[in-house]
Amino acid sequence: MSQPPSGTSAPVEEIHWPSLFAAVAAITAVGIAIGLGLPLLSIIMEKRGISPTLIGLNSAMAGLASMAAAPLTTKLAHRFGVAPTMLWAVAFSAVSALGFYYITNFWLWFPLRVVFHGAITVLFVLSEFWINATAPPSRRGLVLGIYGTVLSLGFATGPLLFSILGSEGILPFAVGAGVILLAAIPIYLARGESPVLDEKPERHFLRYLFLVPTATAAVFIFGAVESGGLSLFPIYGTRVGFTESQAALLLTVMGIGNFIFQIPLGMLSDRIRDRRNLLALLTFIGLVGALCLPILSESWILMAVVLLFWGGCVSGLYTVGLSHLGSRLHGADLAAANAAFIFSYAVGTVAGPQVIGAAMDVTGNHGFAWAIAGFFGLYVILSIVRIVLKPKRT
Repeated sequence: MSQPPSGTSAPVEEIHWPSLFAAVAAITAVGIAIGLGLPLLSIIMEKRGISPTLIGLNSAMAGLASMAAAPLTTKLAHRFGVAPTMLWAVAFSAVSALGFYYITNFWLWFPLRVVFHGAITVLFVLSEFWINATAPPSRRGLVLGIYGTVLSLGFATGPLLFSILGSEGILPFAVGAGVILLAAIPIYLARGESPVLDEKPERHFLRYLFLVPTATAAVFIFGAVESGGLSLFPIYGTRVGFTESQAALLLTVMGIGNFIFQIPLGMLSDRIRDRRNLLALLTFIGLVGALCLPILSESWILMAVVLLFWGGCVSGLYTVGLSHLGSRLHGADLAAANAAFIFSYAVGTVAGPQVIGAAMDVTGNHGFAWAIAGFFGLYVILSIVRIVLKPKRT
C-alpha cells in the first residue's frame, strides 16, 4: 500500500451526511414508534377490559414479528433495493399505526402487530446496514455512536409524547404515523447513495448468527438486560425500599447514561485495534455492576451513580457490537449479518423479562441482580473462550 508523501497527512475519510440523515431519520421513527406505541396500546387494551395475560400475549407479538421479519429483510432489499424497501416499510408501518385506531376488534390486533413491527424491523435492519456500509472505517464508531444516541433519544421521546398526548382519540395514532412518514423524506432524497445489493448472501441466515458471535451475543445481552431491566426494575426498586418516584428516577438516570455514553464509546472503539476487547470490558463492568446492586440498595445516591455508568456500558454493547460487525463484513454479507444482529436483539428482548422475572420468583427479589449478572457472565465466558482459542474472525 502506498504511503502519503512526506510532510502530508493521510486524507480524512468523509462522512456521507445524506446517508447519515436518512439512517438517522429511519431509526428516529423506529424509536419513537416503539416508545409511543407500546404503552399506548397497552393502556387502551387495559381500558377495554382485556386481561393482563392477553395484553402480554399481544405485546409479545412485537418480538416475534421482529424475529420473523429480520431474515426476510435482506431478500427484500436484494430484490427491490434498499431505499425502495425502506420507503415501503415506512408506508406499511404508518398505515398499520393508524389501523390500531380504526380497527377495534382485539383479535385483529394480532396480525396488525405483525405488520407494524415487521415493517419497523425492516427499517431497523436496513438503516443499520446503510449506515454501517457507508461509514468511513476509521470513523465508524463515531458514526454509529451518533446513530445509537439518536435511537436512545427516540425511545425516550416516545413515552414523553404519550404522556403529553394521552390515549384518547386519533391524535396519538396520527402523531405516531406522521413521525414515521416524515422519515420517508430524507430516505427518498438520499436514495441515490443507498448501498446496492447486487448479490445474495453467501450463507444461510442462521449461519450469520454465529459468523461474528461476539457481536450477535453482545446485542442479545443488550436486548435481554435492557428489556428485562426496564420492565422489572421498578418492581425491584420498590421491593428494596425505594418509592415509586425514586425507582422511576433511577430508570431515568440509567437512560441518561445510555444516552451520553454512546458517542464517547463509539469514538473509543475507533482507537482500539480489536473491538472485541472493548466488548469484553463492557460486559465485565456490567457483571460487576449487577453484582453490586444488592449492596447498593441501602443508598439511592450510590445506586444512581452506579446506574449512570452501568447504563452507559450496557448501551455500549449495541454501538460497539454493531461497529465490530461493520468492520468484519461487507456487501450482502453485512446486510444479512445486520439482520442476524437485530434477530439476536429481538430474541434478547423476549428472553430477558422471562428469565429475570422467573429468577425473582425462584430466588427472591435479588434474583433480579443475579439473573442480569448471569447474562453478563455468559458473555464473559464467551470472551475467555475466544481469547483461549484465538479465532481470527469472531
